[in-house]
Order: sequence, then C-alpha cells, then structure tokens
Amino acid sequence: MRTNPALDRVGAHPIAGLQQKVRRLRDQGADVIDFTLGDPTEPTWEAIPEQLRRKVPAVSQYPTTNGLAELRRAIAGYVRRRFGVSVDPDTQVIPTSGAKEAIFSTALAFVDRDRGDAVGYPDPGYPVYARGAVLAGAEAVPVPAGPDFVTTVESVPTPLWERMALLWICTPSNPTGAVMGEAELAAVVSEARRHDVLVCSDECYVDLYAEGAQPPPSVLQVADGTEGVLAYLSLSKRSGMTGYRSGAIVGDPAAIERLYRLRTSTGTASPEFVQWAAVTAWEDDEHVAERRRIFDRKRQILREGLEAAGLKVVASEAGLYLWVAVEDDLAAAETLAEAGVFVSPGRIFGERGFGHLRLALVPDIDTCRRAADLIRQALVGV
Repeated sequence: MRTNPALDRVGAHPIAGLQQKVRRLRDQGADVIDFTLGDPTEPTWEAIPEQLRRKVPAVSQYPTTNGLAELRRAIAGYVRRRFGVSVDPDTQVIPTSGAKEAIFSTALAFVDRDRGDAVGYPDPGYPVYARGAVLAGAEAVPVPAGPDFVTTVESVPTPLWERMALLWICTPSNPTGAVMGEAELAAVVSEARRHDVLVCSDECYVDLYAEGAQPPPSVLQVADGTEGVLAYLSLSKRSGMTGYRSGAIVGDPAAIERLYRLRTSTGTASPEFVQWAAVTAWEDDEHVAERRRIFDRKRQILREGLEAAGLKVVASEAGLYLWVAVEDDLAAAETLAEAGVFVSPGRIFGERGFGHLRLALVPDIDTCRRAADLIRQALVGV
C-alpha cells in the first residue's frame, strides 16, 4: 500500500495517547483527574441545545459552504461588540466546523509546495499548526516564543520572513495562557505585510480571562483594516460547545474567498441545526460571562495551591490553561499519573515546552481543589 510519507513525519496527535490511557483507567474504575484535554465539563447554556432541537428538520439536506446568512451576521455582530471592528458578514466571515479543522486545512489554500513555502508557528504551540502545514507540503518552522512566552517580531528569524506563506500566532496562548498586547500584535502585522505573509491568529480562548482584567485584544483590532489577517474564533470554550463543532474565520476578504474555494471541496460545514444553535450563542454574552467566572475561579484555586507548594505558574494570564514550570516535565507528568492526576508534558508542544506542564482548566472547582493537594503531595512531598 502506498501512503503519504508526511503522515509518518507528523505521527498521531500527541494528546491522543494520553486520552486513551485516561479512558482505559476510567473504564477499569480508577479515580482519575484529567487535565490533559481542553474539553470543559460545565453544562452548555440551555438556550443553545433548545434552539438546536427546534431546528432539526424533518428532511435533512446538505449545508452550504458559506453557512447561514443569519450565522454570518451573528458572528459579525459579536466581532463588533467584542472588538469594536465592523466586518462584512458576506465577504469577511466564513463559519467552520470548529476551529481545529479550519486551522489544519488553512495551509492547503495558501501554500505552494513547488515554491518551497514555509509556515511559521509558535513554539510552544498547538501541534495542529505544524501538522496542517506539513500535510499541505510546506516546511513547518517553529518560532520560539520570547521570555514571557509571547510571539514577537523579534521571535521570527529574519530569513524566515521571505519564505513564509503564512504565520500562525495564538492569543491567549495554547498551551501557556500568555496574551499578546496590541503593540505586539500590530508590530507582527506590520512586518508580515512588508513581506506579504498572511497572519493567522488563533483566538479561540479570547473570551476567557480574569475578572476585572483587560480583555485580550484581537488581531482585527490592530490591523487598520483586515488586509493580510485572519482571526480564528470558536464557540467550544466560549459557550461550552466543544461537541457541536462550531467556529469561524474572520478577516481579509481575498483570503476568505480562497478558503471558500477550498472548503467547497472538503464538506466540513456544520449542519444547519448546529448553525442555528451557534446563532444563539454568538448573539449572547451573559452566558459567556458566567463561564468566564467559573474558569477564573479554577485558575485561582490551582494557582494558589501550586504556588503555595513552591511551584511556579508561568504566563497563564488568560485562556483555558495553566503553564507550570518543573525540572523535568516528562518525569513530573509520570509521577502525577501514578497519583491519578493526568497533565500534559510541555515538550509535546515544542522545544520551548520542555520543563513545563500544561493543565487544562476542565475538572470542576471541587476537583481542582483536590487536585492541587494531590499535585503538591506528589511533586513536593508536603
């Protein structure tokens, strides 16, 4: 059988193995606390599934690639409320079946493998950026984050600017929770435009931040127009809709048109009853504020517990994750697994992840309290 050698280079997604181990233990009746996968357990706001149930049709038909006009308008309305930016819902918005598939497939629309294009992505960062680039035939090049785990213009090696078709950034970051400020975002966009590099900004966690803190900015706010920039948005964490698979890409109309062309071939549009549920989610901000308070409380409990034990929480300003410094991330993760606490070793997110653990703020508040004690006992012995 002939296969694509790129699959051998990227292998299976690194989180998949951890999840299989967690499932096996749970099936065996083990008491497991799982911080590996960013899949929150809080119930979805009831208006969302109610709308979905109302919209399930008697006759099922294919959804269109560009989605419901009502959904595109709802997304544009959210962008205007949240970021103060007006976008045309017909030319600057395309709904997606979650963010992961959109991120993975984006390189297929912009990479020319014969030209020898490169794709830059943050290190540490979400493995899907590199995986999608490699499968599209690009060279995936990690861009090491700076001291505060923030991607800056200086992070990008000068020769790389000339070779990149696109550059991925992520704010708030997965896995670190670091936030790019407006000045840093603007500088990246400015330099990218000088080199005709498309900036793809993963902003799936932009609505999860500490109470009273300044909301993380979007690349859309600093771009002075959307030329050369795309923002990737998601309802997974914002609205507790991970299983619904609903997100959006917003930005440069020429880039959106290229993605539309690509996506007419992929068949990845969400069912229209899911799209109607997404309309309900994008049009409401109150349920998001409640979820934000819950995640902020989890962050506080874990941070206080870990720091009291002498463990340092790094970056982690916003988003869904805590980034914890340890001496050996793999050894620490294995030690915690023996205590029934599963976390992600930082090295699976890139070389800059060595010596760190990622904890997804998924277990409920009481379980987070218990986990903080178990982590302290396992790693510090007190």
